[in-house]
Amino acid sequence: MSRQIRVGGFVFALFLLNWALPLPGQQKPQWIPGQVGLNAGILPSPGFSYVNMTLNYRSSAFNNASGSAIPVTGNYNVWANENFFYYIPNLNVLHGNLGMALILTPATGSLDADLATQNPGIPNLNAVAGGGGLADLFVVPIAIGWHLKRADLQVSEGMMLPTGRYNPGATNNVGTGYFGNHFMTGTTVYITKNKGTSANLFTDWEVHGARAGTGSTNKTPGQAFTMEWGLGQVLPLKKDFSQLLQIGLIGYDQWQVTANGGTVPVGSTNITLPASLLPYYSVHAIGGQGTYILPKKNLSFYVKGEHEYTAYSSFVGTTIVFGGVWTLRIPKPAPLPKP
Repeated sequence: MSRQIRVGGFVFALFLLNWALPLPGQQKPQWIPGQVGLNAGILPSPGFSYVNMTLNYRSSAFNNASGSAIPVTGNYNVWANENFFYYIPNLNVLHGNLGMALILTPATGSLDADLATQNPGIPNLNAVAGGGGLADLFVVPIAIGWHLKRADLQVSEGMMLPTGRYNPGATNNVGTGYFGNHFMTGTTVYITKNKGTSANLFTDWEVHGARAGTGSTNKTPGQAFTMEWGLGQVLPLKKDFSQLLQIGLIGYDQWQVTANGGTVPVGSTNITLPASLLPYYSVHAIGGQGTYILPKKNLSFYVKGEHEYTAYSSFVGTTIVFGGVWTLRIPKPAPLPKP
């Protein structure tokens, strides 16, 4: 009898998860995929670097846990303007360069979407796309980059600090409401001797702290793993290599890899359920990147576009990214010898 009660209780819990009104469930982790692409392993040269990255993610579709599209209301459209400030001292650490970074991000809409349903089983995408302000602060206290003969490598430790606006159940959140620890790696392997052709891989493993939910609940989002990849080719636009064009195929894959902790509310009732019952999410995208490079000016501009071709318990949309990179090199590089 006790086993039948347990089984019946589990089935009832699943029923509530599928039809509760509304039921939040984290569908996007802290790392926004699509930020890296080509040149994943290259840490900026010694000095100060500024990276501006404008990112737009747009979706009007949502897939369930089996990867099938389900009806939705509204659309999810967010903008973020990320400002990366790098400092790379001219020091040798473990035969590489030491670095650190700070990222400030004004955003419109929730970058970390905690989705709710307005009607039974129908996600309301508008509910996480409102508001605007300064999102959470991302700090990289330590990064180490290596410049090898046929590869560039870097590893870094990042922290997402919940400084952005977050109120449980609000529709204008721009912060995640929880701390995140990010262990990141980047690899660029040069396939050709002149380094014109490259294969790139970026990874981010993020571990999360707890965040407050509605109804006095508290949830710890499951750990997530992101992989971004790219195959690139550099083409000279001028014979003296003062202007270069890099084009390539890029993509990303992102998975939830551990169960959520804590509890989630069931609609407006006083009932709560274990957050571990929520399905895992994943999303997969492919696209292209173009970068215009001015080596003598330490300046480049880029544009990227990636379309998500499948997803599970997640939005399905398109990511557009564009921006530029400028480095003030310290010390200045020695001038090239005249022919």
